[in-house]
Amino acid sequence: MKPINNHINYIEFKATDLEATKAFYTKVFGWTFTDYGPTYTSFEDSGIAGGFEKTEAAITNGALVVLYHENLDKIKQQVIAANAKISVDTFSFPGGKRFQFLDPSGNELAIWCYD
Repeated sequence: MKPINNHINYIEFKATDLEATKAFYTKVFGWTFTDYGPTYTSFEDSGIAGGFEKTEAAITNGALVVLYHENLDKIKQQVIAANAKISVDTFSFPGGKRFQFLDPSGNELAIWCYD
């Protein structure tokens, strides 16, 4: 399905043990996984696409909601103009790029686009 601008497109969670996490969600819910190196795995068959990022830090808010927008530079400027704080500047990943920001309440979200 083609992503739609400004819609939630992906959800990212933190995980301290990727192998145990994958085994749990596969066994209980039947999700399937694709590994992208030793610190990231994406999942499917869950109703929405998502992934788990390995972390050594304590997990206090392990979910990152990811929106899509076809013009990352334009939407980033709109986010900045609305006084949101950029928490992670634009970076590339296999197939795309994204940035993360904090909304007025301090919730962290991300916006991505294809390369």
